[in-house]
Amino acid sequence: MTTHKYIFNPPGEVLKKYYLDRSPVSIITGPLGSAKTTTTCYKKFALMREQAPNAFGIRPTRSIAIRNTYGELLSTTAKDFTTIFSDLGVFKQGGKEPPSFKMRFRLQDGTIVEHEMLFIALDRPKHVKKLRGHQVTWFWLSEVKELPKDIIDMADLRHGRYPSMLLGEVLPTYSGMIGDTNQCDEDHWLYDFQEVKKPAGDLPDWSFFVQPGGVVQKNGKWALNKQAENLNNLPPGYYDKRIQGKSDDWIKVNLGNQYGFVMDGKPVHPEYNDSVHSVDNVDYLTDVPIVLGIDFGRTPACAILQQIGESWYCLDEFVTVNMSAAKFAPALLVYLNRNYPGCAFIGWGDPAGANKGEVVEHSAIETLNATGIPCEPCETQDPLQRRSAVANPLTELGVSGKSRLLICKKAKTIRKGLAGKFCYRRLQVAGDEKYMDVPDKNAWSHPVEALEYGLMGEGEGVSKVIEANRHGYEERQSAVY
Repeated sequence: MTTHKYIFNPPGEVLKKYYLDRSPVSIITGPLGSAKTTTTCYKKFALMREQAPNAFGIRPTRSIAIRNTYGELLSTTAKDFTTIFSDLGVFKQGGKEPPSFKMRFRLQDGTIVEHEMLFIALDRPKHVKKLRGHQVTWFWLSEVKELPKDIIDMADLRHGRYPSMLLGEVLPTYSGMIGDTNQCDEDHWLYDFQEVKKPAGDLPDWSFFVQPGGVVQKNGKWALNKQAENLNNLPPGYYDKRIQGKSDDWIKVNLGNQYGFVMDGKPVHPEYNDSVHSVDNVDYLTDVPIVLGIDFGRTPACAILQQIGESWYCLDEFVTVNMSAAKFAPALLVYLNRNYPGCAFIGWGDPAGANKGEVVEHSAIETLNATGIPCEPCETQDPLQRRSAVANPLTELGVSGKSRLLICKKAKTIRKGLAGKFCYRRLQVAGDEKYMDVPDKNAWSHPVEALEYGLMGEGEGVSKVIEANRHGYEERQSAVY
């Protein structure tokens, strides 16, 4: 009989706490090279061995490893785990069933560990159906920041269902979710859980472990953090070499383990500079109309604008997911009445919103008007004119020296979209960087396009004179460039 001996000492205090933690949900965030994935692999190995044996001397467990794409799931998550424990199991891939790794080995006390690990890629809320029907002991959430909250919610309902009393009269010794990830953005659900809900006492079953960054900023430059974990197991100069040629945002998130986002595409609005165009929230004026820019579809969004002095201020936003026009219109009306009482509104929408579908009697714009929200279709959907409606005021200064378009922090989705989340997707080709010809449709594209429609309706971005008495504004000329 072949004997295999595995010894693992977590190379860091945070790693050790995470490894030993048995909270129903435990998630560790850390920089690249911090051994968080390896520690998760050994934590799973420990959980298998801790499972109480059934009446037949078997310690049965089953898990599902989740990542956003099968490519990354198989090339990283599955590869890391099966490489470490290749002598204890068999990897199977192909056919209709998801890839799996089945383990069976005997412990020194004579009991036998049996573990089945499935690998399933889930990156969209609609993929929750892939989890239905699975009975598992726990989940491994690989690269948590890439997983939608809907996936996490469904996973939280499926663990603890294996083993059962029907299998040798034993229940799970541990059940839950364990996960590892690089740091997320500040508008991510994980940030909300770590920084808001957990400190408020709303997540007693969740534990979060944050490793020190591999690098820190000193005098405006990135340098090795001597407090980083797993340094002894990394090649000399590992972090110093990874800094080279990288943007500050990339280093901040992937090596510094700080909140932020890394832009993986070409911004639709490169004119936007967050340090210049983002401002604190301002009080709206009751004697100046509020302009609503509206994008329709199944993810309708509204940009809420007002011209104060020489500048347009994007005061706020109203963002929805999977909502029809019939539900969006009254929900928006309630929001406006609650937050902007006593104001007059002018609405501009995507021209497609004037079209009636085959199964609806009224168009989206007609529905808004019937609800009490004034809205007219913009003259065109032309991308050049829409983009310039935002680009022009972003690059123009008033007499006061302020940009003619400012984004209040309350409009956080629009702000993040302008900063690069609304982008042309990078094409995976060798050689020079290439991008899609049209912007990627995502959670940030709809609110930013709503902003475009609002500004275009008010005459920005097109060679158009605004009548002197229209809305009480002065005459102005904007040009496409």
